[in-house]
Amino acid sequence: MNQILTEISEQLQKGKAKIVKELVTQALEAGVAAADILQEGLMPGMDVIAEKFKNNEVFVPEVLIAARAMNMGAEVLKPHLAEGGVRAIGKAIIGTVRGDLHDIGKNLVRMMLEGKGIEAVDLGVDVAPERFLEAFQAEQADIVVLSALLTTTMGEMANTVDAFIKAGVRDGAVIMVGGAPVTQGFCDSIGADIYAADAASAADAAKAAILQKRGVV
Repeated sequence: MNQILTEISEQLQKGKAKIVKELVTQALEAGVAAADILQEGLMPGMDVIAEKFKNNEVFVPEVLIAARAMNMGAEVLKPHLAEGGVRAIGKAIIGTVRGDLHDIGKNLVRMMLEGKGIEAVDLGVDVAPERFLEAFQAEQADIVVLSALLTTTMGEMANTVDAFIKAGVRDGAVIMVGGAPVTQGFCDSIGADIYAADAASAADAAKAAILQKRGVV
């Protein structure tokens, strides 16, 4: 049993999406629990890629390929996870702020979040503060992740924080900011909760924040 889970992890790291899909199917047929395949096969593989990305050992193309393999394996697992009552550890709303059409960094963060077992609701690009707020409330999410690549759109992060304050839900929302021009100092200045320098760090911080919010740690 452990051998096939190790193989799933290794093939995911290589970005072999079709092989990962086949191995996940084989593991299910062999009676391996869907939760075990996710937590001991797919997620550890993505964790290795995230760590390598953080250390500049792999780059964006490799992460995208590995994430595709992760997603193909996860698609096979989804109905079985639902049957087994396995739920995501939490839910994130993610998007690139209003006026900004860049999405590669945002997409990487979304993939890393999913690799940590967090359900990510992706609002896309050019997202207005009101849309983040509306999605947060409708989805009953734990965390809101704001991305910006342009210095000219960073102000929309502050506007989004303000929208949550005006709506009276700021205390219930963890707000994370990131992107090339964003810094810890900027995060502090607008009253956001978390600054992440890269996608892997963002996923780690989001997971920690959700578990803390839910009283798990």
